[in-house]
Amino acid sequence: MKLEIPFKFATLGFLWGSSFLLFLRVLEGFGWAGTVCIRALIASASLWLIAQVTRRKLDFSVGIKPFAVVGATTVSLQLVGFAIAIPRIGTALSAIIVGAIPLFSALIGKLMKIETLTKVDVMGLLIGFAGIVLLVGFPHGKLGSEFIIGITSCVIGCLAAAFGSNYSKLKMEKVGNWEQSIGAFFFGGLFTLPLLFFVPFNRTPLLSDWAYITALAVFCSSLCYVIYFALVVKVGATRAISVEFLVTLVAVLIGAIYLKEVITFIQLLGGAFVLVGCVFILGLFGLGKTSVPSIQ
Repeated sequence: MKLEIPFKFATLGFLWGSSFLLFLRVLEGFGWAGTVCIRALIASASLWLIAQVTRRKLDFSVGIKPFAVVGATTVSLQLVGFAIAIPRIGTALSAIIVGAIPLFSALIGKLMKIETLTKVDVMGLLIGFAGIVLLVGFPHGKLGSEFIIGITSCVIGCLAAAFGSNYSKLKMEKVGNWEQSIGAFFFGGLFTLPLLFFVPFNRTPLLSDWAYITALAVFCSSLCYVIYFALVVKVGATRAISVEFLVTLVAVLIGAIYLKEVITFIQLLGGAFVLVGCVFILGLFGLGKTSVPSIQ
């Protein structure tokens, strides 16, 4: 079907872009530790149940360590970083910084000796990091401690996602996408579970809170990854990951229109620099190479 690919792109862009707003709503009830832990466990359980119902054969014979490493980085650290960042710097700015994950991934991949950087890649990295400097250095209002904490947390989350993606490419190339997602979400939830003893819920969760976090886990985590990996098969990883640009656009529009968040002109310029850098790194016009998305 001619409309299949655009429909999948639009679905991912809307769901992942909207997830930032839903994330913010869930944080109000569960706090950052509860949000990450419960979301990850529900996402893992829902995918496992779907696999059982559809009689999909799962193979976890690669061992615990790879799943644990990806879960600790791509899920735990990434989502904790975003959970701390979003209430402090807003959904729009968080989404723009998340758009820089391919830049971090390319650099980490080079350090891990699983990627090679061409002159075009280096140009993309320089442009992208210049954009990040503009994003961080020219906020709306004063450069306060909350802003710094939010930016730092978001960048740490992006770095964790980038490392986990590269580790997955290095150690789990032959592991199925369903197994990777189920295992990563399971260990991500397991590793954040002890944090609940130190970071309790903000309040006793309401029925609406449980509905929000279930929707976040099932639709924005489990379902999105099923759609994404199907898209990879159809169009390839390079073109599939370009959906991140649409995700950023949706999240910025939601932040600006629905939440009335303010982004300065220089920060928008910085966001444009990040996108241009990603275009070079991802080779969307035949210039670069592929990357791997984060678990949002």
